Amino acid sequence: MSVLLIAGSPSERSRSAALLDAVAQRLQFRGVQTGRLQIRDLSPQALILADFGHPSISQAIGQVAQAGVVVVATPVYKAAYSGVLKVFLDLLPQTALAGKTVLPLATGGSPNHMLALDYALRPVLQSLGAKHILSGIYATDAQVAVTDSGAYEVNADIGQRLDDAVNTLVREVLPAHEVHARRFAPVQFSQVRCSV
Repeated sequence: MSVLLIAGSPSERSRSAALLDAVAQRLQFRGVQTGRLQIRDLSPQALILADFGHPSISQAIGQVAQAGVVVVATPVYKAAYSGVLKVFLDLLPQTALAGKTVLPLATGGSPNHMLALDYALRPVLQSLGAKHILSGIYATDAQVAVTDSGAYEVNADIGQRLDDAVNTLVREVLPAHEVHARRFAPVQFSQVRCSV
């Protein structure tokens, strides 16, 4: 698995999950394999009790270990990332993000909580050994609006920022062999024929 998308919202449907979905679509369009981890689906008791032996916890920690890139999405509550994300990050080994690139995403009710990415989430990601943390993307409720059908829609400004972040991941971070979107299949040198 090359990219792991971590949904840190306690809600099944949320604006932060919509941001994560938008990143997933952009990566998949470019041929990048993604995996998903919904923290809300892990055993609540195992999370709270730090039960490392519980299958859902050990599998989640394994997903993080296998990923080369981690995209973390969270709602911001009271100027901090979500409690369920905090509990999960606390369970990870101290070097869980060593050598990994992380793209943090967050949503909140107003622009006033934008700095939660830099002052609350980024230090934790750094303490877990993240090799490189890309510039975070913060969206307000107005920038991830609910459509008439009840779906979430990312506005053009946030969409462009997500495009830029995904382009950075594909161009500068992900190894070429993990990006499968190619026009032509590779040709071995021994198969090349030329005539003069």
